[in-house]
Amino acid sequence: MTAPALIPPLDPDQLGATVATMSALAPRYDRTGELPKEGLRAVHDAGLLTATVAPALGGAGWTPGQVARAAYELGRADPSVTLIALQTILMHALQTERPTWPESLYAQVLRDSAVRPVLINALRVEPALGAPARGGLPATYAEKVDGGWLLTGRKTFSTGGAALDYQVVWAATTETTPQLGNFIVTGGSEGVEIVETWDHLGLRASNSHDVVYTRVFVPDLHFIEREVLTKTSKQDNSVDARWGAAIPALYIGVARAAQDFFHRFAHERVPTALGRPIATTERIRTVAGEIELQIAQAEDVMHRFFDRVEAGDPSVLAQAALVKTIIARSAIGAVQTAVAALGNPALSRNNPLERHLRNVLCARVHSPQDDFTLLMTGTQALRAWEEAHRDDHR
Repeated sequence: MTAPALIPPLDPDQLGATVATMSALAPRYDRTGELPKEGLRAVHDAGLLTATVAPALGGAGWTPGQVARAAYELGRADPSVTLIALQTILMHALQTERPTWPESLYAQVLRDSAVRPVLINALRVEPALGAPARGGLPATYAEKVDGGWLLTGRKTFSTGGAALDYQVVWAATTETTPQLGNFIVTGGSEGVEIVETWDHLGLRASNSHDVVYTRVFVPDLHFIEREVLTKTSKQDNSVDARWGAAIPALYIGVARAAQDFFHRFAHERVPTALGRPIATTERIRTVAGEIELQIAQAEDVMHRFFDRVEAGDPSVLAQAALVKTIIARSAIGAVQTAVAALGNPALSRNNPLERHLRNVLCARVHSPQDDFTLLMTGTQALRAWEEAHRDDHR
């Protein structure tokens, strides 16, 4: 593929301005739940949406670690915008490493990205199936017709919802020998309906509505990553593990934003009986230490993971799920510590800490969930011990 028209250049110096723009808009989007168009435009204008596009195609070719660090900074400002943007960033990353899209279609995506935000997400979760990381097959199906397929089904928790220009839909075919794969659907196609189901505690502006497909025509070339259908879904997570671990990083950013408010409040709050800022008290200084401990732990885990990824250490991929759990627990713990210390003011909608608490709790819901991670990790640990001590039982 030849290089398309120039996509927005990546400007590292603009990241600070982008974060400031997103931060100013975040409270409004949180209250209304509306699609955060201005925030997404700011991310696009900074060149971040296409940062993982291959340099040969006009992109910056960002690494997983660079994406995680950007997610951390953007997450401090608006995690809803960040999560929507990350889906597109990660889709470009996967296309760079393992091209599967029709060449002409992807070239069009990049041409359009030169002038506006072009949003993409892979839609896999279904009402009955839940998250496919636990196994299972989609109920969404495709019937073969001349020139392509007719897609029917429903996807839920579809981050980006109505804003998605392209939806990569996981489905099975109804052939005699069924196939499983991804169907690239253009947003706004006939038969695509956005059902506004998203009314969530946190990430309210992520537009993660349901998408219903009723005999949506998909050209044959837009059916990608095909495989013969088996009893359980096959998933190659070797590439995704490196990139997907960037998502938890945004929640460290949320925790840092909560910490910033805690510090500001502690320095500005001067109770009459005390006569000085509560930041000077031993109790608040101890709480501040606990918050920093939790966030520093999450940051250290994140940096160590991506340092090993970028050093080419394949063994680290098995720890991606644990990294997600550690980061989520630490980020949530930090924010909850701040809320507990400040009491009523922390839960007032006049202060951002209440919003940060709701948003950071969403760290738990991303796959893999804690119970699955702990079961997998515990099973592996027990087996490793058994192997190491096998001779002891002979």
